[in-house]
Amino acid sequence: MSDEQTNLAQVKDLSVSFMTDAGSIKAIDKISFTISRKTVVGVVGESGSGKSVTARSIIKLLPETATTSGAIYLSNREGNEQLDVLSLSGEDLRRMRGSEAAMVFQEPNSVLNPVYTIGWQIEEGLRAHGMKDKKELRAKSVDILKKVGIPDAETRIDYYPHQFSGGQKQRIVIAMALVLNPGLILADEPTTALDVTVQAEILDLLRLARDEFGASVLIITHNMGVIADIADEVVVMYRGHVVEQGSVEQIFYSPKDDYTKRLLAAVPRIGQKLVVRDEQGKVIERSKDWHDQPIAVEAKGLTITYPGHLTQPDFKAVNGIDFTIHRSEVLGLVGESGSGKSTTGRAIAGLQKVSGGSLNVLGVEMNGVKERQFKPKRADIGFVFQDPGSSFNPLMTIAENVAEPLIVHKKYSSVSEASDYVGDLLEMVQLPRAYMNRFPHELSGGQRQRASLARALALKPSLLIADEPTSALDVSVQAKVLELFKKLQAEIGFACLFITHDLAVVDMLADRIMVMHKGEIVEHGDADQVMNNPQNPYTQKLLASLPVPDPREQRKHRAQLHELLAKGI
Repeated sequence: MSDEQTNLAQVKDLSVSFMTDAGSIKAIDKISFTISRKTVVGVVGESGSGKSVTARSIIKLLPETATTSGAIYLSNREGNEQLDVLSLSGEDLRRMRGSEAAMVFQEPNSVLNPVYTIGWQIEEGLRAHGMKDKKELRAKSVDILKKVGIPDAETRIDYYPHQFSGGQKQRIVIAMALVLNPGLILADEPTTALDVTVQAEILDLLRLARDEFGASVLIITHNMGVIADIADEVVVMYRGHVVEQGSVEQIFYSPKDDYTKRLLAAVPRIGQKLVVRDEQGKVIERSKDWHDQPIAVEAKGLTITYPGHLTQPDFKAVNGIDFTIHRSEVLGLVGESGSGKSTTGRAIAGLQKVSGGSLNVLGVEMNGVKERQFKPKRADIGFVFQDPGSSFNPLMTIAENVAEPLIVHKKYSSVSEASDYVGDLLEMVQLPRAYMNRFPHELSGGQRQRASLARALALKPSLLIADEPTSALDVSVQAKVLELFKKLQAEIGFACLFITHDLAVVDMLADRIMVMHKGEIVEHGDADQVMNNPQNPYTQKLLASLPVPDPREQRKHRAQLHELLAKGI
């Protein structure tokens, strides 16, 4: 069999540049790789590596400002025709998209039109490729929804996007990609915004595309666990170049390039405790006596209810939970979207009203608290948000943003007066003083999160609430932020509620772990006990759903997850 028949797609010396006001910027520089038939190729790299531009180039979905060179060849299903993608235009290009190659984007809400039913949107692709019979259109759409696991497809085909969960919306987007039976599915970060259990389901669905539909899959991701779980072949990208490519076993067990080795070393693993060193290389030890420290936060029967609207009943987000956080302790709070973990964090920070039970924060009872009672304590609580970009004022410099709580709480009268201290804070979080005069958009995601940490610690709080502080960051940036976090916690000794959906991250930091599910605490104990010997089936499912960056281990993990699912867990 010739290369043209075994290879579904070939990328040869592809370069892509974008014209900007500052001149031409090269996003991809002479990259080459092939995609074989019925294989999953994982393209992995950090933000700005060029991986998404690569995927979009394969279906020529680039803006007019893009300039391309090199070649992309895409064979049809039968292997008797080869398309020169970069030379296609007009009707030929439209015909190729959907029928020969289809795209699954990271954010399903950007794909699904909120004013049309999902059935109409699936049928739209079929109509564009010549299918006209209404009964046939509906039957085909119902069939593909069933195949991607949408329950009660005959009825729900007439539902609108907002009536589905995030994971179900991603299934619908995959159904739209599969409905014309293309030979190639391009999946751009399809699981990034999803919980680990939903992520596992979507990866199973992409395996289905390969095994039952006979499609090849090019999956773009920065998650090495996802690559270990699903990929047959791996392409590693860095700053627009392919630095390494090979089988998944070769990349994980015998990586050759230094960048690939660094990428693998930065991935958080269960059981891998974070070791932090000072400037002299000495290991920084955290206080082990947190059990004996005073209690900073205590909840007894804590209940938080969101009022309903019109015919909708009230929603109980947190349902009668008990826990404590000691000074100097890091309590990890783990759960999926909708579990109530962020609501709990916001209640501790005084940003969410308590409906029932007791919540004592730094000596103040939060149930029925008045703002004038709690205001003096606000300076003693720091909050690090998931997206620092949305928590910073874009019109203010980093110095002004970091100094804001200092001025609000009257520690300083102006930014200029606080500038020396703000500079010290930035250096504490390993940012240069020169960044004081920059604006938030001029910093990378990791740098913004460091600045966010500087602001949270500006008033030297005794309690810090960190809500998913690393979930939006690349793996190597995440590792550096976690190291910094652990170093500062060891030096300052603040109590911390660390909220996350990533068990590997919380295992690196936490003294104790609390697992929430549907507003209740289902497991609570020392970190090692919860991670190594989970008692609750939900915790077991969470751990089994977390992809590990080791292909052989991940196969065992997946089998364990399917066993749990078969038991109805």
